[in-house]
Amino acid sequence: MKQRAGLGIAATVAAALLAGGCQDATGETRHESSSIELDKAETAHVEIHMGGGKLNVKGGTPKLLEATFDFNVPEWRPKVDYRSGPSGGVLTIAQSTNNHSFGNTVNAWDLKLNGQLPLDVMTDMGAGEAHLELGQMNLRGVIVNMGAGELKLDLRGVPKRDYNVQVNGGVGEAFVYLPKDAGISATASGGIGGISTTGLEKRDGVWINPEPTHSPVTVHVDVKGGVGQINLVR
Repeated sequence: MKQRAGLGIAATVAAALLAGGCQDATGETRHESSSIELDKAETAHVEIHMGGGKLNVKGGTPKLLEATFDFNVPEWRPKVDYRSGPSGGVLTIAQSTNNHSFGNTVNAWDLKLNGQLPLDVMTDMGAGEAHLELGQMNLRGVIVNMGAGELKLDLRGVPKRDYNVQVNGGVGEAFVYLPKDAGISATASGGIGGISTTGLEKRDGVWINPEPTHSPVTVHVDVKGGVGQINLVR
């Protein structure tokens, strides 16, 4: 899965947030929903672009997507777009603007994705809290770009194939929960906060399973953090 320039966008949004700037006015909180039915596509690439707020992603729908959105800045209304082609479907969920501020702003997304269709999942988030429960899905690859805030990436489950996970963190703390019954090959580099691991053993600069695994599947993880703590938990 090709990485985009999302980290630069996320870092820019995070810097703006920390500077305290926001040009959008708040209003009444709106609650909207959206859903996308499965079609004949055999795979899907999912892109999530959120300037800031609270993001929850998990499986559990027979559709491709079931989503709810709560926001009180009209300009933050997300756009959901799906296109299907010969190489598979492309689902994009994107915020109209990337501005965010503290105070009484509301921006919360709850997304449910299909658990059976093979998926690539890419998330760009400027600032806030992201809880991504992806381990029960049929993953082909994961990329997460996080500007500032807390990330919880839960990959616990029974993966159907090898796949790569790339996490680029900015300011904050990242928790990556790894499957117990699969091979793990993880690398991590951080800034000030450091790196903590549970249930892994470091060999030649790579964290792996301390005991042999009978699974033919290996999850390859690469985490790069800025200012904050990286936690790898198996």
